[in-house]
Amino acid sequence: MSITRRIFAVAAVVGAVAIGAGIAGAQAPSFFRIGTGGTAGTYYPIGGLIANAISGAGDKGVPGLVSTAVASNGSVANINAIQSGSMESGFTQSDVAYWAHSGTGLYEGKGKVEDLRLIATLYPETIHLVARKDAGINSVADLKGKRVSIDEPGSGTIVDARIVLGAYGLTESDIKAEHLKPGPAGDRLRDGGLDAYFFVGGYPTGAISELATSSGISLVPINGPEVEKLLEEYTFFSKDTVPADTYKDVGETNTISVAAQWVTSAKQSDEVIYNITKTLWNDATRAALDAGHAKGKLITLQNATTSLGIPLHPGAEKFYREAGVLK
Repeated sequence: MSITRRIFAVAAVVGAVAIGAGIAGAQAPSFFRIGTGGTAGTYYPIGGLIANAISGAGDKGVPGLVSTAVASNGSVANINAIQSGSMESGFTQSDVAYWAHSGTGLYEGKGKVEDLRLIATLYPETIHLVARKDAGINSVADLKGKRVSIDEPGSGTIVDARIVLGAYGLTESDIKAEHLKPGPAGDRLRDGGLDAYFFVGGYPTGAISELATSSGISLVPINGPEVEKLLEEYTFFSKDTVPADTYKDVGETNTISVAAQWVTSAKQSDEVIYNITKTLWNDATRAALDAGHAKGKLITLQNATTSLGIPLHPGAEKFYREAGVLK
């Protein structure tokens, strides 16, 4: 059975259960798909927890709504699916959402996705600048002339890396740029063929933990007046700190992060998005997120309206104003 057929088979079973429980009464349920990421990543299990919560029975979920988490290729694929109408919502990095909505960065020359709207900011995805311990790199400025992987063309990381370099007065031509995914970049760092690489993701990341244990690393801080100016210009970034000993023998490191966000289309009704947002932040969902995944505890109402690179959906905005999160 294909993935698509399996998804709809599961949705049909869940829908039947929902109707049997009296959620939808005589009315057929509405389906609300959440595009996530690969099944081995963080987006997929978090999406499953949220989908289960908003499909919940009684006053724990949204009446008449059945939600499913759908595996995908991540941020760009999810935005494309929302734009085409093949998904009602999806997860994305805040920087990718900003570029899509503004037609810049990864979306330069591809047009704007003007209908993209935010339901909630979920949790931080930290910008790691991982360096070989003996590379003598103590600041971003020290990358000049070094062998640095900034990820592959077409990735979100490469755009973020260029922004960070630019904040410190550097361009790609000032470094010996490599274009490797994080796994191969870590291997090259271990073998002495690379001095540093950029990685965007939640901490601790298994591959970096293994590298720190086997070879030793340093995490390069991304802070100072250069970053203050960067944060003013790019609202999808936030300050972040990697706590001491997150990675073996690495002290507390100040850096910046983008955010994992849940986005939808302006075409979705205000009432549906209001009810979904309200359910996302009820006590039952809170308990499910806390118990269900390590990142779940970082998903908080206080952070829901941070890293606003795109407009909130009016339905979500209504809830956040009622909840006192927005003035």
